[in-house]
Amino acid sequence: QVQLVESGGGLVQPGGSLRLSCAVSGFTLDHRAIGWFRQAPGKEREGVSCITSSDSVYYKESVKGRFFIFRDNAKNMVFLQMNSLQPEDTAVYYCGTPYGVCTSWSYDNWGQGTQVTVSS
Repeated sequence: QVQLVESGGGLVQPGGSLRLSCAVSGFTLDHRAIGWFRQAPGKEREGVSCITSSDSVYYKESVKGRFFIFRDNAKNMVFLQMNSLQPEDTAVYYCGTPYGVCTSWSYDNWGQGTQVTVSS
């Protein structure tokens, strides 16, 4: 049974940083892609970043150069380092397993999410 548990969200000022973590069980990260998506109130779900089992990484244009995805296979965890956060990054962030490939930007499993709020 796939289980994903996100943590690390919080309130941060514009320009600040946060690191999100996702603990994975039910499969090993060296065999499957995993990504992060977010959903802000009143907005559609938006894929943010994804990393494949062979370490190829993908980012949505809006976060390129600011967000970085990486994983620790030994701990079976994936992380999202978010820098230069802006108010428009405010959302609930989820880690999820993509349908097929990373660039599908759609997900078949996800966790409970962690709230990220960027505000002064």
